[in-house]
Amino acid sequence: MPISRRALLGTAAVTALPAWPARAEKPTLKLGVLTDLSGPYKDGTGPGAVEAARLAAEDSGLQAKGIDVEILAADHQNKADIGAGVARQWFDRNGVDVILEGSNSGEALAVAGVAREKNKVFLDSGAATSDLTGTQCNANTVHWAFDTYMLAHSTGGAIVKSGGDSWFFIVADYAFGHALQRDTTAFVEQAGGKVVGAVRYPFGSTTDFSSFLLQAQSSGAKVLGLASTGTEGANLIKQAHEFGIPMRLAGLLLFISDVHALGLEVAQGLNLTASYYWDLNGATRRFADKFARRQPGRRPTMVHAGVYSSALHYLKVAAEMGVAQAKADGAATVARLKATPTLDDCFGPGRIRADGRKLCPSYLFEVKKPGESKGPWDYYTLLATTPADEAFRPLAAGGCPLVKA
Repeated sequence: MPISRRALLGTAAVTALPAWPARAEKPTLKLGVLTDLSGPYKDGTGPGAVEAARLAAEDSGLQAKGIDVEILAADHQNKADIGAGVARQWFDRNGVDVILEGSNSGEALAVAGVAREKNKVFLDSGAATSDLTGTQCNANTVHWAFDTYMLAHSTGGAIVKSGGDSWFFIVADYAFGHALQRDTTAFVEQAGGKVVGAVRYPFGSTTDFSSFLLQAQSSGAKVLGLASTGTEGANLIKQAHEFGIPMRLAGLLLFISDVHALGLEVAQGLNLTASYYWDLNGATRRFADKFARRQPGRRPTMVHAGVYSSALHYLKVAAEMGVAQAKADGAATVARLKATPTLDDCFGPGRIRADGRKLCPSYLFEVKKPGESKGPWDYYTLLATTPADEAFRPLAAGGCPLVKA
């Protein structure tokens, strides 16, 4: 079933998207996809995240077990107050049991707080801040797919080891950019490198990055760390290419949709980290093919993979618990999610730690040169793999109050 125009273009209004026709006599689980349907993160999250949730609902097999699944979608507009407001409406008035995605760190931290207050479930796949499983962790939230520590560990660590030992950062001025700069700085300095400077730009309102790029160039640093993503991150890379900035670019969070928009001529040689790549193996290709039938001409990002994986795991566990029990106690449901191993085509086998961190391997890629690509979306060469137990911040190091000393 295609996504409605209202879901694609709506602001914070709730759009119901049933995965199949609901019947009142059946128990129903309600999933809300709170995402960026119209802003800078739309291509990497947005409508694709909604389709990923619907695919999970269909693949869960719950209809055959007499359980209905209803999908709602809303645009948080990358604003914490709007995201929190939608979450409250969904939990209080619409009977939503779990919120998926996030895609903005400030908004995700706010929604995590609402989920804790209402004792519901929040499964984040799009927001990056590692604080979700650190000092601001809670018993109702699980963080899927990636975070700023993982990105800094893989991409930042690899670049320092290969000679990029002096850095300048251009940073999106909100929770995501701050966390990514903080975590990458720690790895740079730990490896013996140094950060010579940084500049922050107003998130969501900047299209001309020339002054920031000139500051970076004048710093004398070898590496330009881009603590940005989405269309803003892509614009930064394009403008750095146009201005001939003689620095090594570190795209600390790039989705395959960003590389597609840039084109290989501009993006070639960039190093980036992801937990999912559509052409990694047979299972990842299987999910990508299903996704492409819903989103023609596209391949899923790791956010889309995270939404599918998290929704599928939730639906499996909720069915095992019993729908009534799962709906009644979000913290108990999250505890059961943590106790149950994860398994899906996107990430393979995995588990969820006590702090709510979903563990999976991380992959360091290099973007191919145009002549190396065999066709559309064949963009990455795998450079290194970090095992799941090493990819993320050590459990005891995050300051999560759920972790007992």
